[in-house]
Amino acid sequence: METDVTVYHNPKCSNSRGVLEILRERGITPHVVEYLKTPLDAGQLKVLVAACQVPVRELIRSKEAAFAELSLGDPALDDDTLIAAIAAHPVLLNRPIVVTPRGARLCRPPETVLDVLP
Repeated sequence: METDVTVYHNPKCSNSRGVLEILRERGITPHVVEYLKTPLDAGQLKVLVAACQVPVRELIRSKEAAFAELSLGDPALDDDTLIAAIAAHPVLLNRPIVVTPRGARLCRPPETVLDVLP
């Protein structure tokens, strides 16, 4: 069944693959955005962060080399700086992020996707 569910996905991520499996088991065919192949720009990232209703820092992968190289752990950095860093280095975006009519959520572990399913 076609739905208005979008998954920001990295096929190398087991959590991301798990979310897709849960959706497909429920007959949901999501719109899949492989954000490493099609990076989001700063404006799109701002919309996504706002939809998730969490601080930008909760959507950043702190274990990536770029996180340390760019000193993104510095608490003085504002949201615009963090979003610009994610836009320039898409690998910094945590995943999977699922957007549905019920909201948007970082789905780690994958079962948290159930909270936002229509």
